[in-house]
Amino acid sequence: MTVAIEMGQTTAGAPAKLDLEELLATRLLVQGNSGSGKSHLLRRLLEQSAPWVQQTIIDPEGDFVSLGDRYGHLVIDAEQHTERGLQAAGERARMHRVSTVLNLEGLDAENQMRRAAAFLGGLFEVARDHWYPMLVVVDEAQLFAPAVAGEVSDEARKLSLGAMTNLMCRGRKRGLAGIIATQRLAKLAKNVAAEASNFLMGRTFLDIDMARAADLLGMERRQAEAFRDLERGQFMALGPALSRRPLGLRIGPTDTSPRNGTPRLMAMPESALEDARAIILAAPPPETVRTPRRPASPDLLDQLMAAKSAALRPEPAEPQISAEDLAERRERVDRVLRAILAQPDAGFRVIGVLYQEFVVRCRIEGLASVVPDLPEFRR
Repeated sequence: MTVAIEMGQTTAGAPAKLDLEELLATRLLVQGNSGSGKSHLLRRLLEQSAPWVQQTIIDPEGDFVSLGDRYGHLVIDAEQHTERGLQAAGERARMHRVSTVLNLEGLDAENQMRRAAAFLGGLFEVARDHWYPMLVVVDEAQLFAPAVAGEVSDEARKLSLGAMTNLMCRGRKRGLAGIIATQRLAKLAKNVAAEASNFLMGRTFLDIDMARAADLLGMERRQAEAFRDLERGQFMALGPALSRRPLGLRIGPTDTSPRNGTPRLMAMPESALEDARAIILAAPPPETVRTPRRPASPDLLDQLMAAKSAALRPEPAEPQISAEDLAERRERVDRVLRAILAQPDAGFRVIGVLYQEFVVRCRIEGLASVVPDLPEFRR
């Protein structure tokens, strides 16, 4: 079944269609300077495709949380969850086919990269039975797949770049269709950008970015000046899901809007200079300094005597276990072992992981005293 969603109108006035099934197989790259309408384009695409396919948005500025009110997306505030929790959330969202918005607002750059990598890892590592088709939209992709090292740690950059590379390079076979938006192609890692087959290029002013955008669209260098003349919401499209030749289009309206709209001029408040001086230069509140209480140090001789008494105190003898109880406990241990080995993926798991799960289950059953060691478990 072919599903074509309408993104707006072409320069000729015809409807600008996007083949959703083709997009799932070929991915999309959106590029444009700040204020060119990238977020508006992504919002239009998400709204039009919401009834047809599961979606996840990696949202560094909290622009897309309003989709939850209208289209039922689950908004996940990454600041309130650990990396491990976000990875599990990604797996469960994929398994239950729930569209989500990962809101990274309020986190610094390094934590944004780490948490986005964990969530994308959960989407990517889910079992094969749950490889349902899914759009994964990453706004400001240069933050998560930078071309060069920045102020973040090498570990965070490696985690984030690896997750983005998996999404764009290996995600297609797992049903993940990457849609990435960036302000500058020069800031985006080349191995991530190179995997997209569909392009929507917006307003661009720097010569190096215009030349690269023209190369991606198969345009001549002298035609690259056209990118400077594009208005907000106008894009040049190319790709199997859009058009086989470069095509100008204007993005249509959206039903939802971001929480922070385009800045508008506002009248300055009418306040006297003295009032402003009193407010701005007011003395800060005094800091309350708490004197730390020092615990009373015990006498050194008392400490030595207590340590000597503890060392001389006889250890309690463990109660003897009868032969019948020992045999019954070993039988229960065998049942736990058979239950673990009966799992479908037991043959593909590392022996250390199986042993760890075995020990945990035995402790839950109260069988810690008869648990075999790792060499015996391996046999």
